[in-house]
Amino acid sequence: MLRKLYDWTMTLADHPKALWCLAVVSFVESSFFPIPPDVLMIPMILARPSRAWLIALVALVSSVLGGLFGYAIGAFAYESIGQPILEAMGKGAAMEAFNAKFNDFGFWAVLGAGVTPFPYKVITIMSGWTGMPIATFVATSIFARALRFFAVAALLRFFGAPIRDFIEKRLGVVFTLFIILLFGGFLAVRYL
Repeated sequence: MLRKLYDWTMTLADHPKALWCLAVVSFVESSFFPIPPDVLMIPMILARPSRAWLIALVALVSSVLGGLFGYAIGAFAYESIGQPILEAMGKGAAMEAFNAKFNDFGFWAVLGAGVTPFPYKVITIMSGWTGMPIATFVATSIFARALRFFAVAALLRFFGAPIRDFIEKRLGVVFTLFIILLFGGFLAVRYL
């Protein structure tokens, strides 16, 4: 089953509309979708290494735009639903203290989530929810996502063949490691 999925993804990676698929996946991953754009980005770069920088740029722009959508979800859903409920329960002041604390470290939260397997969407929504300054959020998102996507693009562009051989020979191990990292990110969310 993994081999078929891998082969299908490699075929899609060379499809004329692959960049559009990557853009959609990168956008929705930043706000609500659980699958990271690396699932498409890596095979796309392996299939066409000469397009590595373009692929990373598409992932970056789409991811930051999706992050803004996640920010909006946090900003608008909290104000219309969450805040009145918390105020009715007498917890409005506690949330203001949490918001201030999160925003004191918000740069590091966005940076960490932007470059690690930690779910970026959690931080995008929390950033909107806590009212993090939009300029800080956007600048940090651009920096973090560029660092992540262009580092992956550079490694695959310059060392693609050995990495491709490794993936093809040890796909099960790679998939298992990916799931462990993804699961670890979700566990980290639980303890925030």
